[in-house]
Amino acid sequence: MFNVVLVAPEIPANTGNIGRTCVVTGSRLHLVGPLGFSLDEKSLHRAGLGYWESLDVTTYETWADFVEENGLADPSDRRVHLLTKKARRTYAEARYADGDFLVLGCESVGLPERLLAERPGSCERIPMLPDAVSLANARQWRRGAPLSHAPLRQQDVCGNFVDPEDWRISALNLSNAAAVVLYEALRQTGFPGM
Repeated sequence: MFNVVLVAPEIPANTGNIGRTCVVTGSRLHLVGPLGFSLDEKSLHRAGLGYWESLDVTTYETWADFVEENGLADPSDRRVHLLTKKARRTYAEARYADGDFLVLGCESVGLPERLLAERPGSCERIPMLPDAVSLANARQWRRGAPLSHAPLRQQDVCGNFVDPEDWRISALNLSNAAAVVLYEALRQTGFPGM
């Protein structure tokens, strides 16, 4: 069983989608606070549909609580995979084993720099096209977007947080990133049907 860990998630729909993916893959979801929403929010359950009641989910107040309760104090522990755009090694170059922890940060800023610095050998990224290539139609949808949102709080059409003055994609949205890495881990470990 894989462990998907969300550190300070902000968007309930992303967490609901990830929860649904965890249920259908037999994975466990760990939510590390602070959460940007209530676990009884309607949008969280709507995104998780009927799966939420079947989800194996544990919540933690802090990263330190999560580390202690899961026996992950050793920064060189190979079971921890920190997904960040600030890594040289890609998720496909990593080796996964049953019981590993796939850790993703909050939608607006990712994982804390302190955490990445503590575990540099655990950092992995998902390769993406440069922003200009991946969003060739930026001018068209920028015209219709409200500029009243604060920088880094505006979302693009994929749910990514962006600076409204810059309009570049910063990363996949959280639920897509979690699915990409989880399915690679499942593929490597012989998940049925893969």
